[in-house]
Amino acid sequence: MPLPLVPLPAHVIERPNPDVRIDAATTISGDADTAVLLQSLLEQRTGIRVPIGSVGTVDLRLDDTAAPESYRLDVGNGGIRLSGDAAGLSYGVHTLIQLVQGDADGWRVPSVEIADEPRFAYRGVMLDVARHFFDVTTVRAFIDRAASLKYNHLHLHLSDDQGWRLELHSRPELTARASQTAAGGAAGGFYTQEQYGEIVAYAASRHMTVVPEFDMPGHTHAVTLAYPEITAQPVLSDHIRDVAAAYGGGLPEHGTPYTGMAVGFSSLRTRDAAATTFVRDVFTEVATLTPGPYLHFGGDEALGTDPADFADFVAEVSHEIAALGKTPIAWHEAGAAPGLAPGTIGQYWNFIMPTVGSDERARAFVANGGRLVLSPADAIYLDMKPTADARLGLTWANGPTSVERAYRWEPSDVIAGITDADIFGVEAPLWTETVTDLADIDALVFPRIAAAAEAAWSPATGTLPDRTWDSFRARVGGLGALWTSAGIRFPASEEIVWTT
Repeated sequence: MPLPLVPLPAHVIERPNPDVRIDAATTISGDADTAVLLQSLLEQRTGIRVPIGSVGTVDLRLDDTAAPESYRLDVGNGGIRLSGDAAGLSYGVHTLIQLVQGDADGWRVPSVEIADEPRFAYRGVMLDVARHFFDVTTVRAFIDRAASLKYNHLHLHLSDDQGWRLELHSRPELTARASQTAAGGAAGGFYTQEQYGEIVAYAASRHMTVVPEFDMPGHTHAVTLAYPEITAQPVLSDHIRDVAAAYGGGLPEHGTPYTGMAVGFSSLRTRDAAATTFVRDVFTEVATLTPGPYLHFGGDEALGTDPADFADFVAEVSHEIAALGKTPIAWHEAGAAPGLAPGTIGQYWNFIMPTVGSDERARAFVANGGRLVLSPADAIYLDMKPTADARLGLTWANGPTSVERAYRWEPSDVIAGITDADIFGVEAPLWTETVTDLADIDALVFPRIAAAAEAAWSPATGTLPDRTWDSFRARVGGLGALWTSAGIRFPASEEIVWTT
């Protein structure tokens, strides 16, 4: 049985040395921030509050010469030694916690030697807080769940047709008029600037960077409620009418809150000078609130925007963001625009086998000096139903997405001509049309979030003996007790070999 390590480390050597016990005599020493994290996680897992001192059974050493986000873990000879840069130490702690096992005599850690570092620099999860709003406590819990699997970016989808979720002093009507509704008629909400700062700071404490997204020129019906003069009338298609008939919510009407699930009908008036000013105000203020280097401007499913107007608009927005000293990110449709700011990052959300044109748009970002974040919808969109009879989720991305399908894909194989050097990373999005609270998040996210984490962190499929589906389903099954102790209400997928 392989050790329950997810994502799979780059190098693992199991040794015949005696296990190291975790008991009342255990102590922690070394880097103060990492020691506090380990103390908390050990208590959560074992019930033992291990003291922090100057000399420890577990020694945590900051190594400024280590490769970014890398760590080395050595368990044996009565002690545990962990070293790495600041982020690597944190990731190494989560690896160590996965190794903690219970037996008749208490708690133990098997003797191993691990040397580990990530495959991709960007390892992201996305939380859609626009379709349904989640308070700061829930977002913090989501951050903790993601950090435990070595994710390092939190993409917050802060605006959509159903609501606007961040207070902006330059545009107060957005939260005054466009924040109180959500999908399905649920209550809305928004983050004050202080609350947003709290999320950013908490993410940073877990070595995660917040990537805020304000989607445009489509997905902007909520803006209609605050600034109707800069938004166009909804463009209604037969598809939108079919979605409304199937899921409810009615058809969108200009100036009226929208709580349905259809997409592609809304648009800013992209050639209106007032809309340009609006965009500049939004991103200028968000840039001052966001210490991270990225601003995401959407650019997807703008079916209500003339293609030529769309191309000019997304190019202009990318340059506005670049002028603020930030790197623009956009969904892959924006690759159709020839004038994007050099270095703009594209986020690919089409399928593992691209539909016509989506791969060409994705490659355009690379040709423009940027790179790609891969989020193939039929593999790692976490809001897809895991099984046909699941209570939550949707099925539009090639039907229900099993854990096995979430695992069995290779980032460098998705788009012809794209190699690891062109891939910035992997991101697993959670859209929330059917998700209302943390229990719903857990029910859809786990265990598929672990499969996406392995695609983002671990060496390529087949390069290691345990980088296989059969190994993964056993390894992730060994995390059930750990996840339970962390309060994660994960579904016991029948695809996984669960152990206690």
